[in-house]
Amino acid sequence: MPTENKLNEEILNSIAEGVITVDKTFKVNFINRVAEEIMGYKKDEVIGQFCKYILKCDLCQTKCPIGIVLESGTNLYDYSSVIYDKNGNRKPIKLNAAILKNSDNKPVGGVISFRDVSELENIKQGANLISNFFGIIGHSKAMQEVFKLIMEISESDATVLILGESGTGKELIADAIQATSNRKNKPFLKVNCSVFPQNLLASELFGHVKGAFTDAVKDRPGRFELANGGTIFLDEVAEMPLQTQIQLLRVLQEGTFERVGESITRKVDVRVIAATNIDIQKALKEGKIREDLYYRLNVIPISIPPLRDRKEDIPHLVKHFIETYSKLYRKTIPDISDNALELLMKYSWPGNVRELENVIEYAVVRTKNDNMIEISNLPSLIKDLSNGPLLSKKIFRNENAATVLSLLEKYKWNKTRVAKELGIGRTTLWRMLKQFDLVEK
Repeated sequence: MPTENKLNEEILNSIAEGVITVDKTFKVNFINRVAEEIMGYKKDEVIGQFCKYILKCDLCQTKCPIGIVLESGTNLYDYSSVIYDKNGNRKPIKLNAAILKNSDNKPVGGVISFRDVSELENIKQGANLISNFFGIIGHSKAMQEVFKLIMEISESDATVLILGESGTGKELIADAIQATSNRKNKPFLKVNCSVFPQNLLASELFGHVKGAFTDAVKDRPGRFELANGGTIFLDEVAEMPLQTQIQLLRVLQEGTFERVGESITRKVDVRVIAATNIDIQKALKEGKIREDLYYRLNVIPISIPPLRDRKEDIPHLVKHFIETYSKLYRKTIPDISDNALELLMKYSWPGNVRELENVIEYAVVRTKNDNMIEISNLPSLIKDLSNGPLLSKKIFRNENAATVLSLLEKYKWNKTRVAKELGIGRTTLWRMLKQFDLVEK
């Protein structure tokens, strides 16, 4: 390969996309390992062959990808196409194409990179991927498992305990459980157990009679009575006082309770969905939650992963929130820039989905109509991430790593521009950074 390409075999074999390079006559002069795996060929079988006879891309039948780049003057990114491997198997791909130039800026060949998206196509066509589940956005495997579990328990009235950090959307999960249940047309009441002192919480849940306490001027039914035949959602259940936990345990075990200040036993049929954001095992050890109550609540546990553990959901959530707040503020915000989205992907999101939603609302408010959200429209906490990562000082023996680092510094760590300069996708560039151990601090 010409040295001007900046990408030698070591780089090309380190990335997770198939890569083929051709000379000026469109004959293959390099194929990386991933391309061999996708197409079923060995390197010796393709070197010197015309690219179109090896790649067998449906695009080749109408217009060569390299030809398109030559005519348009711009690289081809994420073009959907189909290839056929050595055995004739059809494989959908996403394809990139770019011209390779020498130091005099003259074309010396071309490079085509591609990735097999068969699995993605199968998911879309055959697996009925749920992208918006009763208002919950979740494309990640973890969230798909949660959606699947909710559907599996739709015929059950069993108690559910939802576990997850603050801001992960536990109430939305409770809403989805109710919406898919046999009780979806019955009462659905919600109580945040952390906002009431003991006496008031007991009154809120089980009701009271006149004179039970100072402000009890008349009889009042509680949430369990009002929810009879339906469902009650107890948010932050682990914050419930121990005495009230005993009363709740009785409802779960026997379906009975007494109003505050009354000795009459009342019976109810209520399904309980509970949620907490605390470390439940720690709370058990510290005696903050009764063990017998925990086991009664934990019939069907549902754990919601934090946003930092399912970052593949961030682009979809961002799109959803942009659409939501564009409508609310009567704006047309078409999208978010690649650089701004990269910052959102880089951030750790301690406040989870709720924090992301707040950030996008802030950005929509600050973005002019018909403009994309840029880094400058994001809150300072996020923008500060764009000041540029500090690299650990090291000497790179691999000259290609040094070349990549040089480009990153040249373009102030704008990975979109660096990837474009190298003729690869941003995802490929990220993999290269990991491969070359370009450590961020």
